[in-house]
Amino acid sequence: MNTNLENKAGSLDWLKWLIVVGLLAGGVFANWYYQDEMLLLRVAGLLGIAGVAVLLALQTERGRAIWSLLKEARTEVRRVVWPSNQETTQTTLVVLLLVFVFALILWGLDALLGWIVSSIIG
Repeated sequence: MNTNLENKAGSLDWLKWLIVVGLLAGGVFANWYYQDEMLLLRVAGLLGIAGVAVLLALQTERGRAIWSLLKEARTEVRRVVWPSNQETTQTTLVVLLLVFVFALILWGLDALLGWIVSSIIG
């Protein structure tokens, strides 16, 4: 019986997404329509509408899956071992040095090939 209720709720997900899109479109239209009003009021209204739209979207199956993915991603970010300031500086310097070396190599090849082509063409 529980799966029947879940299937019925899942089948209404399209309606929830339609309402979410309608809320967001209405918010954008209202922001345009009331463009002469105070910016603070318009931003507060847009944030309120966006909040309601997000809460409604989280009631769908896909919304719950996205929320779960975001929570798992946050957990993974906490597990990352970030480099120290010294390691970051050293790596940046090595990258800049290599870019400079390769730029010199490419400049040299360009000059050599340009000289060869100009000597052939005359």
